Amino acid sequence: MTGIAPYTAGMARGLARDHDVQVVTAHPHYPAWQVSEGYGGWRRNEREDGVQLSRVRHLVPSQPTGITRILSEASFAARALAPGVQRPDAIVVVSPALLPVASALALGRRWRVPVGVVVQDLYGKAFSELELMGGRVDRPVHRLESGLLRRAAGVVAIHQRMADAVVRDLAVDAARVSVIPNWAHVQAPQGDRDQRRRELGWDDGRFVVTHAGNMGAKQGLDHLVEAARQAHGQGAPVRFVMIGSGNVRAALEAKSSGLGTVDFMDQLPGDRFMDTLAASDALLLHERPGLKEMCVPSKLTSYFAAGRPVIAATDQASAGAFEVKRSGAGLIAEPGDPRSLLDAVDQLRSSDLDALGASGFEYARTQLSEQAALDRYRSWAGSLLSSGKR
Repeated sequence: MTGIAPYTAGMARGLARDHDVQVVTAHPHYPAWQVSEGYGGWRRNEREDGVQLSRVRHLVPSQPTGITRILSEASFAARALAPGVQRPDAIVVVSPALLPVASALALGRRWRVPVGVVVQDLYGKAFSELELMGGRVDRPVHRLESGLLRRAAGVVAIHQRMADAVVRDLAVDAARVSVIPNWAHVQAPQGDRDQRRRELGWDDGRFVVTHAGNMGAKQGLDHLVEAARQAHGQGAPVRFVMIGSGNVRAALEAKSSGLGTVDFMDQLPGDRFMDTLAASDALLLHERPGLKEMCVPSKLTSYFAAGRPVIAATDQASAGAFEVKRSGAGLIAEPGDPRSLLDAVDQLRSSDLDALGASGFEYARTQLSEQAALDRYRSWAGSLLSSGKR
């Protein structure tokens, strides 16, 4: 329900309009890092929306650190080498994770079929920009990612800046790189905004800033807690709300104990989620300082569709900042600087919130169309199939 999963699922459904689609995937476990209730077992086969699903068991670490995440990916990559599906005419693999790309390429050689890679995050950039494992494996990971992507028949990047990095830094032939943006996959809010604010206790006059999604390393949410601490000390009429889960949520809750300016909420079902975003005064994209090219934050598509202003605490050169500026939906704050975030909140409080939100909504409607993205995926899949026939 979060992260890149909705886009992978949407792509599979879109391709199923023209093709027989088989998906090899894990049991649902993210972002809680535990297998969801009702799932489990060595292998489980399902069929949904015309797509055949084969779910396989792999290592799900309760504490997903650098090493345990690599082991988790390696265990899935090993399972993917025996996917339990019919021989396909083409293979599409989504990264991250990176090691299953190697499995897909091995299967492609075995079956003599083309392999395409959809790059949602740049894996090597994640290691360097997040300073994972102290930088000790940055170069090997970079070489591995470059070698794998250069062997693919086609590569999709979800943003032009990411595509530029794939060509420039990973030495992939530009002719084999396509750009297909993620789309606004959620429904527009349907409920009464004022009623939802009353239900949530947000009708006390405070300015509500909501962060939704994973709470992990790349979000840098320690700085958000510090902003809430400063707001609390100043008696500022602001409430920061964090919706979702992740491996640092417990630590964030402990650090914010006693603060009246921050609340936590569990993940919400789709309709309540969008109504809650729409009930906010502003929506927050918060990234760790130093993140520039590794990812395009998927939460922005939901934020724009909610029709509320966006504050992006992110590097000015990041794809997230580019999208917020291009949409006209909000403001950019300095990442890692709680004072800059609070200044942006103050600036928004005197702005036309509805006009900013409307700009983001129109951007989602016209530039982030699901139909357009899926049409491009079907065209891209056709080019993969054609490459396999030459």
